[in-house]
Amino acid sequence: MDLIPGLPDDVGLDCLLHLPHTHFSSAASVCRSWKTQIQHPSFRRHRKSAGLTRHIIVMVQSRIDCNKKHGLRKYSSSPVYRLTVYDPEINSWTELPPIPGFSDGLPLFCQIAPVGFNLVVMGGLNPENWDACNFVYVYNFVSATWRRGTDMPGCTRSFFGCASDNDGRVFVAGGHDNEKNALRSVMVYDVTDDKWIILPHMTDERDECKCVFYRGKFYVIGGYTTLMQGQFGKSAEVFDLSTWQWDPVEDEFLRADTCPRTCVVGGNGVMYMYQDGAVVSLDQSFRTRIPSDMDRVPCIIECGGKLLAVGSVGFGGSHGVYVLDPEWSMWKKVDVPEEYSGHVQSGCCLEV
Repeated sequence: MDLIPGLPDDVGLDCLLHLPHTHFSSAASVCRSWKTQIQHPSFRRHRKSAGLTRHIIVMVQSRIDCNKKHGLRKYSSSPVYRLTVYDPEINSWTELPPIPGFSDGLPLFCQIAPVGFNLVVMGGLNPENWDACNFVYVYNFVSATWRRGTDMPGCTRSFFGCASDNDGRVFVAGGHDNEKNALRSVMVYDVTDDKWIILPHMTDERDECKCVFYRGKFYVIGGYTTLMQGQFGKSAEVFDLSTWQWDPVEDEFLRADTCPRTCVVGGNGVMYMYQDGAVVSLDQSFRTRIPSDMDRVPCIIECGGKLLAVGSVGFGGSHGVYVLDPEWSMWKKVDVPEEYSGHVQSGCCLEV
């Protein structure tokens, strides 16, 4: 059966490739042949090779009650978090459907990672009782549905780092257990097979570390040990996927003992972070002050070669978004609707 009656299959496939990602689930329900094409792993590869993919941002963001008066009272003392989707190409702001069983808000401090057409959500604290959980949920942008993944193995952990290798896997490292003991353990989640693989331990315990893929290797940056509670270090540990072993610890990876959560690898292969009112590169080749109306930047997200800085605008005010082009050191302010101006815990970029 032809994909589109009267047209060669290659032309029909080209028509499907041009669909906006928001229409994938509807198109997949039209007929079996469309569903097979759209859900096949090669569909995203074809879109990418044809230059038809687009970058979208997903953020763990607190919900704002726009009906309350302006000021601090519209920000709840117990914020409810949801998954916000920002499409820079059309400046569109939407919200993903809630995770099954969490209709009243995301687990606090959960981690997210992009894997192809999927968004992986891991761990966090139950907003009802603050208990830590090892759950895994995967949202598929093709079917527009959630599925439950296999829980993270081992002890229940919180405040761990995670990063996607862009090859169907999410690497998880560090954090702490229910007794506040910092962890050295590392593991990998295969999204397609829904399986976990345990990696060799790191040399150091690393609570509240940041994980990225940098120069083809898995980096676990900063964090602190159990005894150094809250006192961040400068070192990083590097896992080489080609040898499946850890390289020697890089003791002076960061320039200062600081929280590494804003570390991000730019599209040019340079690592950046927010530090002392500026976005800087770790190789010290780049530094630019944040816009004057931003107090601080708790979250930086790489998107299509540019950096999105999300931070508070004015003391106690809403969160705004600025886009930085590192090549020109130019900032551009994003128009953010009030209902999407809540605090952002973390974010990532998906190429769909």
